Amino acid sequence: MTSTQNGIGITNTPAQPKPDPDKDVKASLGKIKNKFVVMSGKGGVGKTSVSVNLGIALAALGHKVGLMDVDIHGPDVPRMLGLDGLLDINENRKLLPKRYSDNLTAVSIESLMPNKDEAIIWRGPVKHTAIRQFIGDVVWGDLDFLIVDSPPGTGDEPLTVAQVITDAQAIIVTTPQEVSLADVRKSISFCKTVNMKLFGLIENMSGFKCPHCGEMIDLFGSGGGEKTANEAEIPFLGRIPFDTEMVSCGDTGTSYQDMHKASVVTKAFRDVAKRMSALVSG
Repeated sequence: MTSTQNGIGITNTPAQPKPDPDKDVKASLGKIKNKFVVMSGKGGVGKTSVSVNLGIALAALGHKVGLMDVDIHGPDVPRMLGLDGLLDINENRKLLPKRYSDNLTAVSIESLMPNKDEAIIWRGPVKHTAIRQFIGDVVWGDLDFLIVDSPPGTGDEPLTVAQVITDAQAIIVTTPQEVSLADVRKSISFCKTVNMKLFGLIENMSGFKCPHCGEMIDLFGSGGGEKTANEAEIPFLGRIPFDTEMVSCGDTGTSYQDMHKASVVTKAFRDVAKRMSALVSG
């Protein structure tokens, strides 16, 4: 359409609609049935080993699972899964997650860094953008479960996940000791404040079986996780004993559950995975 103003012909072009910045994020999340965030109020409680092993256990049940590592400053998921190299990009300039098995894929900031030992020094807004890209710019495809491994505490990363993945459920990880439990109670409070559903609490490193006499030793106390879950009125998902083989497998990128099929640790992870699986089959 052409109009004349002061004798000059001006072509009026219809305004183009602005692109929806959330379109890719919404499209990606729309293909994922269940989203879980593995959180811990305290570092060193084994949240990444829990995330990885829940992913492996769910995949073994036949579910399509994605692992998203949003621990920007301490990403360990690729190493625990034995995944090397950088992420590939498809013809549409979308990132392809690393494939661990037919049913399990993973994305981590480490898989975007040529130098794995380089420190990532980012402030909150950059982390927020990166996490959104981990969702919208990654070809996750159709998933039964997305498991998000978050860093300790209640800072930028879990807050971003809560804001972007509004139907995510939290799995809280703690050790039995009171120092850990005090921080975990903050994580529970965080979830309630941001209206994130609490799927349950796992007590990790709950006892150690002496390799010489077979007696169980409570390295970090016992029962604190279940007590905290009961007090907070959230489901207690079970205890996972400490096993030195879990450390070795994590360091070498080997599946503990494949190596120790009859272990009580493997059974504990599979029991939690079955409770999660009921959300799909139920």
